[in-house]
Amino acid sequence: MAFFLETLLGGLMAGMLYSLVALGFVLIFKASGVFNFAQGAMVLFAALAMARFATWIPLWTGIESPVFANVAAFVIASFIMLIVAWAIEKFALRHLVNQEGTTLLMATLGISYFLDGLGQTIFGSDIYKIDIGMPKEPIMAFESAFEGGILINKEDLYAALIAAVLVGALSMFFQKTATGRALRAVADDHQAAQSIGIPLNRIWVIVWFVAGIVALVAGMIWGSKLGVQFSLTTVALRALPVVILGGLTSVPGAIIGGLIIGVGEKLSEVFLGPYVGGGIEIWFAYVLALVFLLFRPQGLFGEKIIDRV
Repeated sequence: MAFFLETLLGGLMAGMLYSLVALGFVLIFKASGVFNFAQGAMVLFAALAMARFATWIPLWTGIESPVFANVAAFVIASFIMLIVAWAIEKFALRHLVNQEGTTLLMATLGISYFLDGLGQTIFGSDIYKIDIGMPKEPIMAFESAFEGGILINKEDLYAALIAAVLVGALSMFFQKTATGRALRAVADDHQAAQSIGIPLNRIWVIVWFVAGIVALVAGMIWGSKLGVQFSLTTVALRALPVVILGGLTSVPGAIIGGLIIGVGEKLSEVFLGPYVGGGIEIWFAYVLALVFLLFRPQGLFGEKIIDRV
C-alpha cells in the first residue's frame, strides 16, 4: 500500500507540472482560438533568460546573494516576456485578425522557430543551471502509518505546490475578472468583441504576456530539475495529451487532465511495465489522447463545437 501511495503521489506531482505547461496552450486558445505551437519555445526562451541573468547580475552588481540574483532575474525575464508579447501582437497577430485558424497556426509555428533561434543567439546554446533554492533531497513521510514510510521528493513537492498556486490564480483570473471574461469573448468572435468596445490588441498582449509568465515559471521548475537546454521545448509535447484530454478551452480541464496523465504514466510504468518490457511512461499519454480524439474529441471539459449550415 505504501509503495502504491508513493507512486500515486509522484504521479500527482508530475501531473501538476504538466498542467502548468498545458495552461499556456489553454490561455492562448481561449483568447485567439488557435493552438499555440510556440509554447515550448516560450518555455525555453524564458528559462534561458532567467538562467543567464541570474548568472550575470552578481557580476554586474557585485552582490553575491543568490536570492537577490534570482528575484532580479525573474523580474527582468518577466519584462522580456512582456516585450515578446507586445512584439508578437504588433508584428504578427494584429495583421491576422479574422484570418483562418490555419493561418494563425502557421504564425505560431513561425514564432516558435524565431524564439528558438533568438534565444540561443542572445543567451547561448549550452546547458545552463537554474538554482532557485528548492531542496533536492527526499524525505520520509507517514512513517507511523506505513512501515518504512513513504518516500517523497521535496523538489517535486515544492514544484507541485508552486504550480498549484499559479493554476489556482489563473482559474480565478478567468472566472472572476473583467479581463478574463473579455478574453473568452475575444476567442468566440474577434469582430463582435471589437464592436462592443473590447480592445483586441491589448487583450492579446495581456494573454500572451500571461502565457509568457506561465512559460517562465514552467521553465524555472523544469530547468531546476533538468537544466536549461534545448530539450525543454519537448516539455510542451508532453502537455499536448493533457490539453486533448482536458479540453482546449478549459482551465480546470488542464488541471484534471494533467493529474490523470501524471498518475496514469507512473502507475502504468510501475505496475504494467514489467509485463511489457517497460517504456509505457513514454507513450501512455499519447495513446490515451488518441482514444479521446476518437470518442470525445472536445476532451473532458471542452466545449462541443456545432457548426450550423
